[in-house]
Amino acid sequence: MSYELPWLVPALLAGACVLYLYVGSHPFPSFGAGLYFQIAEEIQKSGYVLPKTIPGYTPDGVPFAYPPFMFYILALILDTTRLGAFTIARFLPGLVSIVYLVPLYFLARDLFNSRPQASLATLIVAVSPPILQWHISAGGIVRAPAMLFSLTGIYAGLHLFRDHDRRFLVPSLIAFTLTVLTHPMYTIFFVISFLVLYVRFDRSVRGLSYGLIVGLGGVVLTAPWWLSVISMHGSSVFSGAAGTHGGLGGALPALKQLLRKQINEPPFLSAWHLLPAVGCLWLIRRREYFLPAWLVVITATMNEARFVFLIGALISARFVFDGIFRWIRDTSSSADRNEIVTFSVVLLATIGLSGGMLYAMGGMNAHAGSPSLPQFVNGNDVEAMSWANEHTDPSAQFLVLGDAAEWFPQQTDRTISIGPWGVEWKGDQKYGYQLHQFQELSRCHSSNCLTAELMRMDVHPQYVYVPKGAYTIRGMRHHQPPEMMSTMLSSPQYRLVFENEDVAIFEMSDGWHPPGPGTSGPVPV
Repeated sequence: MSYELPWLVPALLAGACVLYLYVGSHPFPSFGAGLYFQIAEEIQKSGYVLPKTIPGYTPDGVPFAYPPFMFYILALILDTTRLGAFTIARFLPGLVSIVYLVPLYFLARDLFNSRPQASLATLIVAVSPPILQWHISAGGIVRAPAMLFSLTGIYAGLHLFRDHDRRFLVPSLIAFTLTVLTHPMYTIFFVISFLVLYVRFDRSVRGLSYGLIVGLGGVVLTAPWWLSVISMHGSSVFSGAAGTHGGLGGALPALKQLLRKQINEPPFLSAWHLLPAVGCLWLIRRREYFLPAWLVVITATMNEARFVFLIGALISARFVFDGIFRWIRDTSSSADRNEIVTFSVVLLATIGLSGGMLYAMGGMNAHAGSPSLPQFVNGNDVEAMSWANEHTDPSAQFLVLGDAAEWFPQQTDRTISIGPWGVEWKGDQKYGYQLHQFQELSRCHSSNCLTAELMRMDVHPQYVYVPKGAYTIRGMRHHQPPEMMSTMLSSPQYRLVFENEDVAIFEMSDGWHPPGPGTSGPVPV
């Protein structure tokens, strides 16, 4: 391991640097993990028994069908430390994002039989925005450990199928079990990658038996969880959630994200993103089909750029060392060769690190031009949520405009009337309805718009939480014009009960109160 450390250091230092800049520029975590912490708190309250539903997110709550492993870990952290949700959500995902670079390095090293190529591939992953987006942000509390488990299992699978080393059978099984218990999307990535490794390196009955032991063994070991979920919610809870986030078969969107020119980014970052595409063509020309095939299968089955860019990093490293650098060695004089190669390595590292740092600090355009890694809440949101917790009845329902709604139930112990979080377990139709209504309401810029939408949906919250100035809707930046406050203040339907620089809370007038929990009209939740 001591010999590997110098090759691992660049990626680990880059990951640490990215995390340092992210934490320094984000007083609050980017995106949301309020539902995740609400789940962990419900696990605590139930004595570490699987809860049936998670309250707060829509009047009837949402089914708890998520893979539970990290929520139990979160519950233990909350039980054994005094750390708050925002602190954990800022630091833990980034720390795990550094750790998963280690199995990635060993996977690339043993796949290429090259430490320099493995070092570069790991560095690229450490600083790639499409990968950082999902793992360093608040939701990375679940996704970063899932990446760690899946990469560990794929590394073990490489030796299981290529080298027929049975010592990696148990590690593969453990890694697959943990992946299943952590995140369904990474489970799909694990399974597809295992199949690709089997087809490329084995294709024997023995290898098939290894794969079945890992797959069926993982299903059996996780049975206490999924059988409990089925007994509480029925099997449709899993099939209903399968299509709510794009499902399988996302080839065109993923390819578009991989190949499109980043118009709002500096040109050198656009070139950085195109490197794996050129490398893929180069590998095909050399009749090295494994990595391109892996990329194509993942792209064709998963609408997730994070996995496409992960494999793209492996392709880039192979292309740089065996393609570009070999061409430099063959076409340059011996006097200039080392200097050109050294300059090229430094240039690639600088491009990648600068892009990763810029993204981590929120300074890169993303999300259709919105800043990267937006924070869903700030200090004034926390103040407003604290007021709601202390000055409203526990049964009160709130309509929260904008992405602060994701954290609101966890911070206030109050219910939001409309919101898509966790509703995917109720099926695509109900999830789509909640998402659409949340977006429509959050885009309202006048009391008339808000009242009309509430009447149309027959939703009757007791309070309305209105952001002032800049806020986000599904990560996209929006601006609340001054007309919103002026019309709300002049409307007889709303009475201002709290206000600070960024948030206003209005109480609805009499006649708008819901008749009771779960009876707020025909809105499907």
